[in-house]
Amino acid sequence: MNHYETVFILTPVLSDVQVKEAVDKFRAVITEGGGQIVHEEDWGLKKLAYPIQKKSTAFYSMMEFQAEGAVIEKLETEFRRDERVIRFLTFKLDKYAVEYAIRRRNNQTKKEA
Repeated sequence: MNHYETVFILTPVLSDVQVKEAVDKFRAVITEGGGQIVHEEDWGLKKLAYPIQKKSTAFYSMMEFQAEGAVIEKLETEFRRDERVIRFLTFKLDKYAVEYAIRRRNNQTKKEA
């Protein structure tokens, strides 16, 4: 299985419940396809660098996961079909990026403690 990271941006008109519902939907696509969620971050409502669809803010979410390539096709199809998603980016992590992600997670847990 390959390591992937996906970041997606949801429209700012959603409530907290709707945002959680959307994230759960995409998490289910990954796990139902045989993937495994390694790490997940909710970055919350952020200002966009430039307006997208006449919106200046959006909800950001990031998932790091392990999966086969076929899962990525299904996930990105769901991103395209869901009107709540403004933008998304999924990329495959090489071994150096995986090591960096592990270090970053460990540093975050140290700061929180």
